[in-house]
Amino acid sequence: MKQFAVVQHTYSEFLGLIESQLEKRDIGFAYFRPFVGQDLPGSASQFDAMFVLGGQAAIDDHENNPWHEDELKLIRIFLDAKRPVVGLGYGALLLAEHEGAQVSGEPFHNAYWTTAHKTEAGARDAVACAVDGRPVLVMANGSATLPAHVAPLLVDDDGRWIAIRPHPLAYGLLFRPELKPGMIEDMIMEAKRRTPPDIGELLGQARLHWRDMQETTDQVIVGLVKELDLMAERRKMPVFRLNVSE
Repeated sequence: MKQFAVVQHTYSEFLGLIESQLEKRDIGFAYFRPFVGQDLPGSASQFDAMFVLGGQAAIDDHENNPWHEDELKLIRIFLDAKRPVVGLGYGALLLAEHEGAQVSGEPFHNAYWTTAHKTEAGARDAVACAVDGRPVLVMANGSATLPAHVAPLLVDDDGRWIAIRPHPLAYGLLFRPELKPGMIEDMIMEAKRRTPPDIGELLGQARLHWRDMQETTDQVIVGLVKELDLMAERRKMPVFRLNVSE
């Protein structure tokens, strides 16, 4: 059975809408939660791909992201093992940093609704084509200035990048296909979380665009499956069990 590793940074931000899409395709997933002291996987050998999710701290806030360097190393481990990596929100910024982007904690609240526009680099990309022209919710704390060799696949109404493919097996999405209105509500309720001042308006738009959000998620997963060959099961190391006889 195909199995994905999922790195989670807050309880309110999980795979959300993507969970049902993976389950429909008989793909299992295991959450790793460094924010509660859980270790990250030491290798990619037992997994077919990895998702790195959003978070409440800024991308350059290493005090509140003490696992930052470990996650960068884990991305390299997965890509070296030819396992796909998908970063969402914070995960997208982390993936961009892994590829040489200059990251910053400003603006801290990088959250807004926009229309996705595919670029020349995304003209034939299945994910970019699927999202082109659709309303999307961008949500990440901080920003990343892309290096010259990384061209955005999708940009927002102002020409800022919202999707990249810096490696043949990796996507970084600043827009959030996994989010549900209930997840945004949970973010608002999360203790000590700094939410955007217009979070109520963002939530209202999410409720208004709920049907579009579900359709967008469906199309994003179809695109990721096609581009990253997510239905292919990678060769995994066998797990041995020792039987101790008395």
